Amino acid sequence: MSNDRDALLAQIKDKAVVHGKVTLSSGREADYYVDLRRITLDAEAAPLVGKVMLDAAADLEFDAVGGLTLGADPVAAAMLHAAAARGRKLDAFVVRKAGKAHGLQRRIEGPDVKGRRVLAVEDTSTTGGSVLTAVEALREAGAEVVGVAVIVERGAAPAIAEAGLPYVTAYTLDDLGL
Repeated sequence: MSNDRDALLAQIKDKAVVHGKVTLSSGREADYYVDLRRITLDAEAAPLVGKVMLDAAADLEFDAVGGLTLGADPVAAAMLHAAAARGRKLDAFVVRKAGKAHGLQRRIEGPDVKGRRVLAVEDTSTTGGSVLTAVEALREAGAEVVGVAVIVERGAAPAIAEAGLPYVTAYTLDDLGL
């Protein structure tokens, strides 16, 4: 394991794991919550997110990264900045839950994804619903989705596999001791 990976894991365990009954976006109940926005928006942890996620997705070829707003936004931004620090050009984009009714009425904000190889990201995924919604929007916009990447895998692997996409995860619940 790399030092960045170890350091991010420690940050997640320290800052993002919250114990107690919660209802997840999937509607399922859990005895804990992994609040990764406490990591992806944290000054110390966010730079590690970018490095670790770039390393995790190193076997995939893509030139833009993003996903469904809000969970994917800081992940994509962290990856964009980490890539720039490594001398790599990587664009980021935001997929809206629905198209805008005004302005350019775009569902995907940022540089155009049409004809580009893109990686769909999310902070964590239990069912795969959010990230697969983003994948559908990206395909409709003419992007070639090369895979899905999440910081913490909570159970979405079967849905991502069923969609026929490579699935990259930085950590599992076992890594977090959950």
